[in-house]
Order: sequence, then C-alpha cells, then structure tokens
Amino acid sequence: MLHADPESLENKMKDSREFMEAVRKLIQVCGDDPDRQGLQETPFRVMKKFLEYTEGYREEPKAHLEKLFDVDHRDLIMVKDIDFDSVCEHHFAPIFGVAHVGYIPNGKITGLSKIARMVDGYAKRFQVQERLTNQIAEAMEEVLRPQGVMVVIEAKHMCMCGRGVKKRDSVTVSTASRGIFAENPEKRKEFLSLLKN
Repeated sequence: MLHADPESLENKMKDSREFMEAVRKLIQVCGDDPDRQGLQETPFRVMKKFLEYTEGYREEPKAHLEKLFDVDHRDLIMVKDIDFDSVCEHHFAPIFGVAHVGYIPNGKITGLSKIARMVDGYAKRFQVQERLTNQIAEAMEEVLRPQGVMVVIEAKHMCMCGRGVKKRDSVTVSTASRGIFAENPEKRKEFLSLLKN
C-alpha cells in the first residue's frame, strides 16, 4: 500500500535499512561474513520473509466471516485440517499445524473458505498457540452468534522441536469451547469423535 505522506515513507525506508543492518550484524555475531556471495541479499530476504509471516496485522481476520447466509441448519458444521503456519512470539521460530473449527449455527452460516481465511489471518501474526485458539473461537462467536463454537489446534513448535529440549516429534494440542460446547459434554464429545474420524 502506498502512503501519501512522504515523511512516513521515509521513516519506513529508514527502519528497513536499520533492520537490514541489524541482520548483517547478527550474521557476524553468528560467525559468518555478511558480504560473502550467499549472504549479501540475506538481510533483505529476512525482512521480506517477516513481512509475509505477519500479513495478519494488515487485515481484520474476523471480517472474512461477515459474508453470512440464512440457512436453517441446527447441527454441527466442522472444517477439519485447516493447515496454517505462524511465528512464535518468544523465539520468532516457526509454528505449523492444523486447526479444526466447528460450530452449531443459530440461523446464519458463513462460507467454508472464509473460516480458513480467518484462521490464516490470526496465524500470520506473532503468536502463542493458546491465544490463536481463543482468537479463532471469539471471532466465530462474535460474528456468527452461533449456539456454540469449538476449536482444536494441533501444532509443532520449532522453538521446542528444533532448539532447547529438541523434542522433534512433540505436538501441542489446544482447545477452546464456547456456548453449547462449553456447557454440554455430549456436544463436545460429538465434535471430538468426528475429529478422530
């Protein structure tokens, strides 16, 4: 997006230069030469990568859900295995996994792809999995006003799999339930049994 304010654009360019210089220094701290052929373009690539990883800050993810349809459906709708990638806010390490989102409508449904776009919007921010899970559930609840919402996220965190304790195969599971799913164990059980199948 172009900004009419030249001072704002100049500040952004200055910030970009400072960021890229910091990446050059990081390369040196790690023990390599930022001027060698393979690393000369790396500071720019790193900046571009972070802008891509954080696209969710430049949108309102729940707005994707606002395309609503009047449909008389009173049972569970579930979208399984919505793949996503994110960035751990503690280490800037990748998080990747799948989200499962289910809801019981209250007269209104949204497009299935809109749910996936909303998940991506929240995932493409600096995140912790617990917040991501709740943001998805709260967006569904706020926009659709369903009888209930349930979200399950299964993800691998490279801050745990690739560094620190290095538990390569560990998967973190988080849940959020609202409305009828929070109140009714049978509805929760229905969601989880469909998830297993």
